[in-house]
Amino acid sequence: MLTWSLDEILAEAKKLEKEQSALREELLKICWYMRGGVTLDEAYAMSYQDRSIVGDIVKDNMETTKKSGLPFF
Repeated sequence: MLTWSLDEILAEAKKLEKEQSALREELLKICWYMRGGVTLDEAYAMSYQDRSIVGDIVKDNMETTKKSGLPFF
């Protein structure tokens, strides 16, 4: 990184901003789907593997809700 040009540094910063934004969106979705069962601080403390598992559970529950015709809020 010490030898990167300004353009390379700015490109890396933009990439990191996008990653940070995607992570924050993922964490906020987890909090919303968990309906207060997980706080934002707790979501930030989750490992990547834990977030993936919770995401899979949410997807499974969404599919079950769609198939059953039950309302999802």
